[in-house]
Amino acid sequence: MVAQPRVRAGAHDENTPRLVGHTHGAAQTRPRRLLLCLDGVPFEIMQAAQARGLFAGFNEPARLLSPFPTMTNIALATMLKASVPLGYETVYFDRQAQELRGSIGKYIGRRTPDKVPSSYMDELDYQEPLPFEFLVYVAPDAVWRADMRRFRERFRAAPQTRDYFGFLKGTDGLLHIRGPEKLQPALESLDGILRELQAWGGRETEIVLFSDHGMNLEEVRKVHLLTHLREQGYEVKSEFRGRGPRKLAVPAFGLIGFAALYCSDETDPAEVAATLAPLEGVDFSLYRDGNSAVIVHGARGRARIRRTTNGAGTRFAYEQLDGDPLELAPVLGELQAAGEVDAQGFAADAAWFARTGAHTYPDALANLFAAIQHGDRVHNAADVLVSTRDGYYYGWSALERIVHLHATHGNARRQSTTAFLMSTHRNFTPYVRGSEARPLLRE
Repeated sequence: MVAQPRVRAGAHDENTPRLVGHTHGAAQTRPRRLLLCLDGVPFEIMQAAQARGLFAGFNEPARLLSPFPTMTNIALATMLKASVPLGYETVYFDRQAQELRGSIGKYIGRRTPDKVPSSYMDELDYQEPLPFEFLVYVAPDAVWRADMRRFRERFRAAPQTRDYFGFLKGTDGLLHIRGPEKLQPALESLDGILRELQAWGGRETEIVLFSDHGMNLEEVRKVHLLTHLREQGYEVKSEFRGRGPRKLAVPAFGLIGFAALYCSDETDPAEVAATLAPLEGVDFSLYRDGNSAVIVHGARGRARIRRTTNGAGTRFAYEQLDGDPLELAPVLGELQAAGEVDAQGFAADAAWFARTGAHTYPDALANLFAAIQHGDRVHNAADVLVSTRDGYYYGWSALERIVHLHATHGNARRQSTTAFLMSTHRNFTPYVRGSEARPLLRE
């Protein structure tokens, strides 16, 4: 079947299906789709915007659960089944080279292949010019206006015989630096743009609007992570040369709600997690316990997440070692009362998901297990992942002198994890796991 030329709205038969190119799998006929990601916009903000009359042409938003750490590259790589990034941020620890890699240079100059963190970027028809990735956190108002104007122009100039995928980063900068009130003019402007584009392209054009992660909408303060580790006798290094215990590498870049710690061969991740548990601002730490279990250690104690996969599918167990760091004891009790827990303590992944989509830690067992296992979220997985409490961040001290945060993201809690997904043509289930979003977005 050959793609037919598309004509403007009002000059074609709206019942005629369109052949959409660049779909995943076999070619199919369906209306053209505009897919647009708004960086960092949480579910609650989009729900409130729709209640005020914005985005009236869309169905109600679903809660799209972003993977931990709740960061753009990790989220979009997971949602689009793309290649995993080298690290959690631009600055990362290279496990093979045993040293920190990456720098602010990733935001300067042209977008060359070494500056592409994941293959999901190959699918984007529109993204901001590379310098905007940094400037959005310095001059967010100017950036979002230019970004939306440029997106509108590029969409109208694009071939009309295939889907179009845009990514607007200015919304994230607005929330970080200006807070939720300052986001409202941007959403109003975007609503007008989308109304215009759908009228121009025809009602059969589906618009799918979503975000990559949510946002903790409160002013935040720093977790004094490095100071605490040094006071406890650890050496924080940029590279590991030679042998020796109590050596750590802790990359720092954005001012965000998680930290990735890498241990030298002689440094015990369990001891590091125990050291961090009482530190103000730390919610919990994760570290691997073999290939089929993860330990969660926080101020509320320790628990083990176990995973097994067999003919019955994927199943998880939540074993309280000495406390309930994820506040899942009530959920476990419900599963036991319903007869959904087997003799080994495992319940089906779907049963856990059904009961934890709206939890303080959404989809905690599957999400946190995948976060720390080698290769699931990044190539260079940390030995210890720290999730901060809402209202706290860890990051690059030099950036603190430039920006004042009104909000941030990165941790595993509900505000940062809960993004949104909505469509002009389809309704989605109330909760969508990020790792299962690809068919809803691209197919």
